[in-house]
Amino acid sequence: MAGLYPEIEPYDHGMLDVGDGHSLYWETCGNPEGKPAVVIHGGPGSGCSEGLRRYFDPARYRAVLFDQRGCGRSLPLASDPDVDLSANTTEHLLGDLERLRVHLGIDQWLLFGGSWGSVLGLTYAIRHPERVSEIVMMGLGTDRHCEIEMMIRGLGGVFPEAFARFRDGVGESERDGDLCVAYYRLLMDPDPAVHDRAAEGWLAWEDAMASGRPRSPKFDDPAYKLAFTRLVTHYWSNRCWLEDGAILRDAGKLAGIPAVYAQGTLDLSNLSGVPWLLHSAHPGSELIMIDEVGHSTSDLAIQEALVGATDRFAG
Repeated sequence: MAGLYPEIEPYDHGMLDVGDGHSLYWETCGNPEGKPAVVIHGGPGSGCSEGLRRYFDPARYRAVLFDQRGCGRSLPLASDPDVDLSANTTEHLLGDLERLRVHLGIDQWLLFGGSWGSVLGLTYAIRHPERVSEIVMMGLGTDRHCEIEMMIRGLGGVFPEAFARFRDGVGESERDGDLCVAYYRLLMDPDPAVHDRAAEGWLAWEDAMASGRPRSPKFDDPAYKLAFTRLVTHYWSNRCWLEDGAILRDAGKLAGIPAVYAQGTLDLSNLSGVPWLLHSAHPGSELIMIDEVGHSTSDLAIQEALVGATDRFAG
């Protein structure tokens, strides 16, 4: 099996005006004449990282990476003091993907991503199947509201001590309601003492659910931490503006699009059956389950599965 390809720098990059006052950072790596692929990062709000360039053979792929609205090198950032997130929704991000494809002169591209990136990517593929050549996804998720509810409150019994701290981070009157809405309100507070405390409280709960996976050093940057937590709670509070269960219901539209779905057996999304349901709903897809791996791309076996898929689809 193949490991990650060596580090590479983009051969082109830029900022794309997508309207509503937003500009997206994008970059292209590898072979300008190669097979197009687009990386759809997670979060929402994680932004792209240099390591994601390494899943593609630079001799055979034209890999496109971009930062979604409000994060990474895109502008404005969700951490800005006067930020308005009303034009930062799933519909906006789906439109941005199409604008970027057209801007770069790409007819079809391979979709690569994971976690929130799989939700956004699968929704895009269902709406624009003619624009998708293949799909490679890990850390799988769909648009079912039960998956979001599990991450907000449903795992409280699995991690009771951490959940108690998470719940106590909001006002007493809000503790039995939607904790995501309560945290979002605190994160949007202009007082740094309030939103910094809320950001740390939210991330501590995510750390608990990650079961020992180290926190990314990106979160050492206060602006990154605030942008990420604001975007996650903004999207989850609105259940990502997606119809409950639509991806699994409509995944039959992806028939004929080759797909590899890689999933760790310790990924907590398995508790709601995500990988098996998605694989069953997408005719002709391949599911690779990897033992003793959670919701992470840092494990060599996950990396090998993903690179093996992109190598196979490189043509």
